[in-house]
Amino acid sequence: MFFFGWDPIYFLFTLPALAFVLYAQWKVKSAYAKYSQVPSPRGLSGYEVAQILLRQNGLVDVGIQRISGELTDNYDPMNKVLNLSDSSVGVPSLAALAVVAHECGHAVQDQRGFALLRLRSALVPAANIGTNIGVWIFIIGFIVHALAVAWVGVLLFALAALFTLVTLPVELDASNRALGMLRQGGFLVGEELKGAEDVLSAAALTYVAALAQAMLTLAYFVFRLMGASNRNER
Repeated sequence: MFFFGWDPIYFLFTLPALAFVLYAQWKVKSAYAKYSQVPSPRGLSGYEVAQILLRQNGLVDVGIQRISGELTDNYDPMNKVLNLSDSSVGVPSLAALAVVAHECGHAVQDQRGFALLRLRSALVPAANIGTNIGVWIFIIGFIVHALAVAWVGVLLFALAALFTLVTLPVELDASNRALGMLRQGGFLVGEELKGAEDVLSAAALTYVAALAQAMLTLAYFVFRLMGASNRNER
């Protein structure tokens, strides 16, 4: 009997991606910790920078809300709200500026109808189903030798993988917008701007790692089902 969690082939497929994920997480935490110790040149907190950037881009309908945690910042396109974490909202650090500007970049994407952002938002329900249900449908179908059912699980999980694929260019574009806003607004120059770029590049690495993990997991599912199908045909 096949047990998903103990299949050595699964680990052959996914261990490289897992190592990449762990490295990316370490990289972003390291970069954030480093530049959290560097004060913002103008002494502005993340909240103040968010207010200025939103105003400069005409985003008067976007609210700012404080949420708990560190690096939990996000933009909610449904409610038009910047959710800024405790580690960003009141801290006048270079890292906080980079993170806040990135989220403002998402708000600008939303304002300008950035197609990939809209696609990502539309994929959220399907991605949640693919991640939470698709895997189990695959496992159950494989165990009971109902390969058609297992393929349904694979297709559902493929939607989750597609979500990670679409997310990567969305995040890269938001970071590029963030650096442009920080440079053009005179918030950061020279080495300061390079520091913000280091923070955002490290954050982008986590999305690359998530994509690699999703794609290798999808490849594993397909590999196992193709093997099972070949055995059934003999």
